Amino acid sequence: MLLINQLSFKMMKAKHLQAVLFFLFWPLWLPAQQAMPTANSGVLLDIDGAIGPATRDYVERALQHATEDLAHLVILRIDTPGGLESSMRDINKAILASRVPVVSYVYPSGARAASAGTYILYASHVAAMAPATNLGAATPVAISPVASPPGMPGEKQPVDAGEEEEAKEQPSLDDDAMTRKSINDAVAYIRGLANLRSRNADWAEKAVREAASLNAQKALELGVIDMLAADMSDLLRQLHGRKVNVLGQDLVLNTEGLVLNRVEPDWRSRLLAVITDPNVAYILMLIGIYGLIFEFSNPGSIVPGVTGAICLLLALYAFQVLPINYAGLALILLGVALMVGEAFEPSFGILGIGGIVAFVIGSVILIDTDVPGYGISLPLIGAFALVSAALFAMVIGMAIRARKRAVVSGSEELIGMYAEVLEDFDSKGRIRAHGEQWQASTRVPLQKGQRVRITGMDGLILEVKPEQQTEDS
Repeated sequence: MLLINQLSFKMMKAKHLQAVLFFLFWPLWLPAQQAMPTANSGVLLDIDGAIGPATRDYVERALQHATEDLAHLVILRIDTPGGLESSMRDINKAILASRVPVVSYVYPSGARAASAGTYILYASHVAAMAPATNLGAATPVAISPVASPPGMPGEKQPVDAGEEEEAKEQPSLDDDAMTRKSINDAVAYIRGLANLRSRNADWAEKAVREAASLNAQKALELGVIDMLAADMSDLLRQLHGRKVNVLGQDLVLNTEGLVLNRVEPDWRSRLLAVITDPNVAYILMLIGIYGLIFEFSNPGSIVPGVTGAICLLLALYAFQVLPINYAGLALILLGVALMVGEAFEPSFGILGIGGIVAFVIGSVILIDTDVPGYGISLPLIGAFALVSAALFAMVIGMAIRARKRAVVSGSEELIGMYAEVLEDFDSKGRIRAHGEQWQASTRVPLQKGQRVRITGMDGLILEVKPEQQTEDS
C-alpha cells in the first residue's frame, strides 16, 4: 500500500512539473506552431526604385524567411531604373541559392526592369512582365561612353566607306582596357544566367554591349521572358502546373488557391535605406565632423560630441556599403581641416579658400558611380559650400577687426597710458597706473603728484616720461 501511494505521489509531481513547464515555455512553442504553413502560401516582395544595400538586405532576409516558413513561391514585383552592381549580384546569389522558386514580375504597366533589374530578371526561375513594361539597357553606366563625336550630342556624323572601315579597325577613345574588361565581365555574367534559365543569351549580350531595350511583347517573342501576365491573378493562373528547376531538382508549381503574403521592409531595412542614401550619408558625415570639432573646441558641451560621434559612425557605415571614391573623401576631410585651421590660425584667406575648393571638389567626386539615384545633389554641395564660406568669411572679418582693435588687457595695455608719480625720484621710483603701484624708471627728475606717460616696459619696470615732454615730442 505504501509503495502504491509513493508511485501516485511521484505521478502527481510529474504532472505538476509538466504543467509548470508548459506554462513557462508556451510562448516559445506557440510561434513555432504558427510558423508552420497550413495552406498553399507564397511571398510577395516589392523592388521599387534604385537597387542598393537596403534592397539587398530586404530581399536576402525575405528569401531566407520564405525558406524557413516553407513557402511555395516567392514573387519579386520589380519597378527599377537599375542600381549598384554589388547589390544586384548579392540579390542574384540569394535567388540562385534559394530552395523556393523565385518569380520576377515587372508590374504594373509602365514599370521597368532596367540595368540591374534585367540581371535579376534573368537570374529568376521564372521571368514575367506586364503589358506596357520594358527591360534592358544593362550596360554598366559607370563605364559607358562619355565622349561624343563632333557635332550635336547624339547626332551621327556622315562618314565615307573608307573612313567607316578604318573606324571599325581602330578602337575608340573610350574603348580602353578597363572598359572592355568590365563589359566583357558583365556579358559573361548575364550570358551565364541566360544559359542557366534557357533564355535568349544573344539579346542579353546586346543589352550589355549596346544598351538595348525591349518592351514586354517583344521580350516574350524573343524568349527573353517566360510569360506575359496582365495582373497578379493572371500570373498565378499561368504559373500553375509550370515546371521549374530549383537547385538541380524539377518542381511543378502549384498556385491554385495560393495565398500571397506581402512582406514589407522592416525597421532595419528602412533605416538602411535612409542612411545609405548618398545625400543623407553626406549630411551625416558633415554633422559628425562639425559636431566633433565644436566639442573639441568647447570641451564639456557633450551634446555636440555625442551627436557628432553617432552621425559620423552612421556615415562611415553607409560609406562602407556605397561605392566611395576615397580621393574625394580625403579631399573633403582636407577641406574641413583647412577651414578649421583658418578659424584657429587666421591666414587672411589662404587656408579658407583652399579648404573650400578642396571641399567642393571632394564632394563632387565622392560617389564613384553614375547610377541614377546614387549621386550627391549639386545644390546640396553648393549649400554646404556656401555655409562653410560664410563661416570662413565671418572668421576672417573677426580676425581683421580684432587686429585693428586697441589692446584692452595684459601688459601691452599699459603702453601709452598716463600714470601718477607717488614720490619724488630722479631715476627709479613708484607710480600708480590703472589702480596699481608699479616701479618706474625715468631720465628726468619727477615730483610727487606729477602726471607721466608710460612709453615702454622692461620686465616689471615701466619706462615713463613727463606728460609735458611727451606732448612736445
